Amino acid sequence: MNEPEVVIYGASGYTGKLIAWHLAELGIPFIAAGRSQKRLEEQMAEVPELEGARYECVSCELDRAKLVELFSGKKVVYNVVGPFMQLSEPVVQACLEAGAHYMDTTGEQDWMLMLKDRYGKRFADKDLLLCPANAWMWTAGDIAAEIALETPGIDSLDLVYLADSYTSIASTMSFLRMCCGDQYYLSNNQFEVWPYTESYDVSIPGEHEIFSSLPWGGGGEPAWFLEDERVQNCKVRVAFRNREVMQWVVGRIHEWHDTLRDLPREKQEEVMNDWGRGMVNVEPPREIRELNRSVLSCHGRGNTRGVSVVMRGNSPYIQASVWAADSVRRILTGKLRAVGYASPCSAFGYRELLAATAERDYLTWESRPL
Repeated sequence: MNEPEVVIYGASGYTGKLIAWHLAELGIPFIAAGRSQKRLEEQMAEVPELEGARYECVSCELDRAKLVELFSGKKVVYNVVGPFMQLSEPVVQACLEAGAHYMDTTGEQDWMLMLKDRYGKRFADKDLLLCPANAWMWTAGDIAAEIALETPGIDSLDLVYLADSYTSIASTMSFLRMCCGDQYYLSNNQFEVWPYTESYDVSIPGEHEIFSSLPWGGGGEPAWFLEDERVQNCKVRVAFRNREVMQWVVGRIHEWHDTLRDLPREKQEEVMNDWGRGMVNVEPPREIRELNRSVLSCHGRGNTRGVSVVMRGNSPYIQASVWAADSVRRILTGKLRAVGYASPCSAFGYRELLAATAERDYLTWESRPL
């Protein structure tokens, strides 16, 4: 086969396999990379859509120099190794050195802000894309926000996520470290820190019950809009239909605040990782449309105008993998719209990303004045 131009690093994990499926669906050859050749081969063999697909499994340690060797000559690296702040900086460094575009599936706001500050200009100087959080969280909100901003005068965004899916092992470890620390929202063009131990009741369009929500690390949207002249205020919250899960997470946040907050951050995160492994220690099954549904609600306000954007969908992890594969396709076909640190919507177009999931019946949307 032709030499693959795409690497999925961390391909043997839950999300990595979904991305592999959708790259294969688009006929894009790829390298499934990770730290264990045996696990890569076993996990790729479990993806039925890869039968006849053009891919190869390559083991590579999480080491900058070895990653540079793997990434050299490649156009795109899609990184799904988390928690990202703990593990993934060598992947970013290797992409920069090897000359490859970088994308990932992070939900970690602090990781996003670090990438912008430390690597954004360096990637831009090389005409390379640096695009974290190209996943359901926080791309769905990015899309809804852009639709809301089509209404003249909208300058404030209030977003709520609701999902019914189980979380993967890596996602669970990631979101615990996200929720236990500074979580930022955008207020009058400045970052403000959410109260550490507060949860918030939210209403979801189309639902009779009231849900408990959390800032969930602050969200990616405030990070995207921090320097966007269109947006003054932006808040993000996340709710789950499973109340026991939300109560458990709230309990861990209180435990962190009361007993761990003054420890060195690396010590805190050791405990959080143990919490995550204790909560989820097996990979969840692939999502089912009829069971694993999602809602994204965005209220936009201006001085005298208001708009509500609601995106109803299913299978959030699969939505993320569709966006991942479509983003890769757009880079390979010369349709990349931005370089340096950029949101998925800036890099690929929010209407284009919306269409990629809508045409596969994973997502519908509506917009109406408030």
